[in-house]
Amino acid sequence: MQQRNRLEPYFENLVFEREDNKMVVNFGPQHPSAHGQLRLILEMDGEQITKAVPDIGYLHRGMEKMGENMIYNEFLPTTDRMDYIAATSNNYAFALAVERLLGIEDKVPRRAKVIRTILLELNRIISHLFWLATHALDVGAMSVFLYCFREREYAMDLMEEYCGARLTHSAVRIGGVPLDLPEGWLDHLNWFLNNLPEQIKLYEGLLTENRIWRMRLEEVGIVPPEMAKSWACSGIMLRGSGIEYDIRKEEPYELYEELDFDIPVSDRCDSYGRYLLYMEEMRQSIRIIRQLITMYKDTGPELMAHAPEYISAPKEDIMTQNYSLMEHFVLVTQGMRPPVGEVYAPTESPKGELGFFIRSEGEPYAYRMKIRAPSFWHTGILQDLLPGHYLADVVTIIGSTNIVFGEIDR
Repeated sequence: MQQRNRLEPYFENLVFEREDNKMVVNFGPQHPSAHGQLRLILEMDGEQITKAVPDIGYLHRGMEKMGENMIYNEFLPTTDRMDYIAATSNNYAFALAVERLLGIEDKVPRRAKVIRTILLELNRIISHLFWLATHALDVGAMSVFLYCFREREYAMDLMEEYCGARLTHSAVRIGGVPLDLPEGWLDHLNWFLNNLPEQIKLYEGLLTENRIWRMRLEEVGIVPPEMAKSWACSGIMLRGSGIEYDIRKEEPYELYEELDFDIPVSDRCDSYGRYLLYMEEMRQSIRIIRQLITMYKDTGPELMAHAPEYISAPKEDIMTQNYSLMEHFVLVTQGMRPPVGEVYAPTESPKGELGFFIRSEGEPYAYRMKIRAPSFWHTGILQDLLPGHYLADVVTIIGSTNIVFGEIDR
């Protein structure tokens, strides 16, 4: 290990050789483009990076241990705080894992499935708009930031109208959804969907052929297919390297098997190719939601699965039937007791594969919980991705990976 003295820099467990004009630079965690609490330790030869070490853990909250010490329903709102840009995708991934553990995935009412899929795709649009706004701002395009946030506010108004929250939604429940869509909500959603394609064209008009934008993104952050696979990349980080893989198609959940949509893929492998995919994914989400709006009208009024052993009865039954009230009391105070077993449920979150592994010993608490968050892997790849690039490209590459630290440090 390097010996500490006054003349040589000291980094615990990291060896940096200093030769000629090489220097070590800390990028973050206070840097506004570090996307949360990322600290990059960069060894530089002039302006060029020769070695990069991502240092994480500044936001750690022990979320998986919290999940092992809370009853299942109690933990669900905590998942909002992971990828807080698209909270419903976390709620849903956890709910799906528990539903599979309980064996009630097929008992979720169709109306609840329609609502949940609409919310998932609306969250995908919210997340992509936020990504484009912050990525453009990092690279230096101020106007795009303002335009994207305008449309994102409209989408968050829809979320607020449905569940009362704008950022941490808790809009999904294990076994269904807590609320039906409010009267007039679908009309407001239709207005938003009709308006958004014109705005996407506006963003593309400002960026796609902009020579500064292209110079900053093209041939920067190249992720070859082999590197993407070896680092377990998923989502757009994987599809941007020419590999067509989307969990909504490969392992369908909810209603994705019935929906008609395309998976955008790019073989450019660079930051510009990934930008083009984000734009196209927003269009595909609009297409998916339009199909779900027509499906909603043909569904029954039920919103929660009928499984009295695990799920509380409807409020009318609780208020009128003594046995339902007793069951509800036990479920709220003691929690459900899933069968002994383990489950891993992968979902396609806006950032990639988000999955929950749960091991149950038949208790009200998970014996073991592990969260597979896409941003964790997309941060690790920086140690292979950054060397050879210049310091100015670091901001572009971090933005292009679309990482959020709530789900990395957990």
